[in-house]
Amino acid sequence: MRAVAAAALLAACAGARPAPEPPTADARLVAALRSKVALDPPALDGDPYQAWRGRAPPAAPAGTVCGVRFEPDGTRYRLATFGDEAASRAAGFAVTHTGACGTCSTLQDLAVYLERPDLTAPVRRCGIDLSDSGSLACIEALGFSGPCARTWFFNARNTRRECFGVCVLSWIEAEAPTRPDGRLNACLQCDEDRSGPVFKAVAGRTRRNSGIRSSIPRPEEEVARVVHDYVPGAPAREAP
Repeated sequence: MRAVAAAALLAACAGARPAPEPPTADARLVAALRSKVALDPPALDGDPYQAWRGRAPPAAPAGTVCGVRFEPDGTRYRLATFGDEAASRAAGFAVTHTGACGTCSTLQDLAVYLERPDLTAPVRRCGIDLSDSGSLACIEALGFSGPCARTWFFNARNTRRECFGVCVLSWIEAEAPTRPDGRLNACLQCDEDRSGPVFKAVAGRTRRNSGIRSSIPRPEEEVARVVHDYVPGAPAREAP
């Protein structure tokens, strides 16, 4: 019974009727991103949803960006957070996403975001394995870095805990990801409200702040204008 209920939740959170898929990423850019090596990847110690339980994590000041700078070998790179794009450029860093750097800011994770416009459905499917080790291994198999995979795992587990009832109802009613007026369906809105703030603060990179349209329709103004033209040996991924 628990597995059946979990399956219902996963289907609900993913949206019963998928939205049109965004354009696929350039395979050459994805391959180049996967070949790069982060020298200082952010780490994750424990479940951030427990650490911030009952509290809202601090939001990065407006204008904050996460920058990337390659070493002379064109393979290894560093990540750093800057107060604005000008400060990033002055230090020799290119902007890889808006907001502060976090556990999903590596280029390996950017490759996953570009390659998989719909991450909600596969991550929720991974959650159908109610064992922590199985669920985490499933998410890692999507290609994320270790810290980013764990962040997604804790996010999915928190959504299951906080949004179970509303997501089952959303699934029963076969809700599309968004309503006619553009609002998210009840399940996705619950995930956005209950899990989103901690995820954004810890992960750093999201699809929207990386300039990537996802399978969930979003207002144009919510998608950052970021051009991924800083990767040695790869074509640029243009901003929307």
